[in-house]
Amino acid sequence: MAEYSAIRTGRLKLKGHKDLKPVKKHKSKKRTHEEAVAASDKEDMIKHGGWWSVQNFSQISGALAIEFGERCYIKALDNGLFVLGPPHDEGDPPSPEEIFTAFPVGETKITLKSGYGKYLGIDRNGIVVGRSDAVSALEQWEPVFQDGKLALQAANSKFVSVSPEDDSFYAQSITAGQDEILKLRCNKDLEADIESKKKNKGPIEEKGSVEQIEINYVKQFQKFQDKKMRINTESREVLKSAKAEGYLHEVLLDRRSKMKSDRMCK
Repeated sequence: MAEYSAIRTGRLKLKGHKDLKPVKKHKSKKRTHEEAVAASDKEDMIKHGGWWSVQNFSQISGALAIEFGERCYIKALDNGLFVLGPPHDEGDPPSPEEIFTAFPVGETKITLKSGYGKYLGIDRNGIVVGRSDAVSALEQWEPVFQDGKLALQAANSKFVSVSPEDDSFYAQSITAGQDEILKLRCNKDLEADIESKKKNKGPIEEKGSVEQIEINYVKQFQKFQDKKMRINTESREVLKSAKAEGYLHEVLLDRRSKMKSDRMCK
């Protein structure tokens, strides 16, 4: 075998034949699957006025629209209730009253704020309402992604849908069927957002020490009636372990709930 390893291998040469120039291989003009998907997503985004469909939790933040069916979005009313708005023409974006602001809360949940400045929650009957200035457990939502589909679970562990009778918005189904399937749409620059998250490696509120992190979130959620910020004075050792183990937001919420002046937690 040693003799074979010493032989210099190369292209087979035939007697009487001139060396031929290697034939250049042309790249196939056929689009790859990834390119086709990207093109499809771009076309979908154009049809919805520049609003693209989110595919995972990390993409949810900032301006957000909730779509049921084709180009029909949940609309906020001035009485704190919500209905499904009329269909939009192709290429039109959601209307201002159909745009919400999403804030991630922990690893799997979000809060939603309407254009009226109120947080979306549910009442005892499972009706979605937007009348709260505060964020409690009732104002937290969990997007559930499965098999390329998305449903939104409310604090009562039920999924949201639209009433076929009056287009009202409620959470009353314990399972996610066809009526509970929706799309969350954003209009931010997705590529820029990905690069920003790569650089920052986490929300800006979670930069610094655990003391600073707690202050950041208190500023975001606490309502200052007397212009004084109130921080839980208990030991922050539990925050350090919670941050390391991935349940920091739950502990922060619990600490804020212990403050009598904090209306953000009930």
